[in-house]
Amino acid sequence: MPIIKSAIKRARQNTVRRARRLPYKTLLKTWTRKVMELAEAGKKDEGLKILPMAFKAIDTATKKNIIHPNTAARKKSLLSRMLATK
Repeated sequence: MPIIKSAIKRARQNTVRRARRLPYKTLLKTWTRKVMELAEAGKKDEGLKILPMAFKAIDTATKKNIIHPNTAARKKSLLSRMLATK
């Protein structure tokens, strides 16, 4: 545990910020996984229906600085390619 006053405050801030960002990361992973599972199963129509929700989760995570913009672009491209090829 930190001893210095500023380090104690920093630890507290990190805990609060992590808790605040966690739901966005969870949504990102959930929607990405759903699209990938549908693409693997060959259910292209269902995958295309939830693709905008996955894109929204990716864009929101990028806006909140949870993932890098290039990572977001790569994930969106991957999901689009998976649905296009199946």
